[in-house]
Amino acid sequence: MITKKQSQLVKSLQIKKFRKQEQLFIVEGAKSVLELLGSDYKTRTVYVTPLFLQDYNSELQKANTEVVTVSPAELAASGTFKTNDSALAVAEMKPDVPLEAEEGEYVLLLDDLNDPGNLGTIIRIADWFGIKKIICSENTVDFYNPKVIAAAKGSFTRVQLHYTSLSGFLQSNTMPVYGADMDGADVHTYSFTKGGYLLMGSEANGIHPDLLPFVTEKLSIPGWGGAESLNVGVATAILCDNLRRLEKGS
Repeated sequence: MITKKQSQLVKSLQIKKFRKQEQLFIVEGAKSVLELLGSDYKTRTVYVTPLFLQDYNSELQKANTEVVTVSPAELAASGTFKTNDSALAVAEMKPDVPLEAEEGEYVLLLDDLNDPGNLGTIIRIADWFGIKKIICSENTVDFYNPKVIAAAKGSFTRVQLHYTSLSGFLQSNTMPVYGADMDGADVHTYSFTKGGYLLMGSEANGIHPDLLPFVTEKLSIPGWGGAESLNVGVATAILCDNLRRLEKGS
């Protein structure tokens, strides 16, 4: 059974202020919790239903963390999911350490993305295409937002994020920066160098004007229909696919 104090803590971690204060975040759902338990994140407590405990008892034992058995109704009442018949975990945040692209490595740059679902999806896309680092502007949605973690589907355990001033970061950068732009070169035929940065702008405004001087090449995704634009997650997936297929030496 989950106590009132435990439930209050879980609910408070849905708010950025309290996540930052406690340096804790929540993970919900069977797949994401199992990915968390198998990662290098430190898990404080796992709230599990009897069925989850039965099915994954060995994984829980290996994790060496506090396990509390609860009902699906208790999980739903405390977390963000409307229904949850598996598990919810409270884990410790990792320090926000500086990141940069190493030789031959691709890194994503995200400029003021506001939608948590989009950020979670992009984390999952990065994981799919073997991109291990994402550098975010200071105004990009919080990595530990429960909706980001849910949309990432466990990929948050394999992709590192760092928040910083992108203009300040790019001032000392010497690697190519590819910026997503409606008026850019056709990404389907562009020949990428080995390594660099892929810069994605915000959902509403695109790349901020003060970042454009740092862009080595603007890239676009050709369209044949009448849609005004693509979702930033979809656009990131298409650009990453072409980047991997068309990089020199591949």
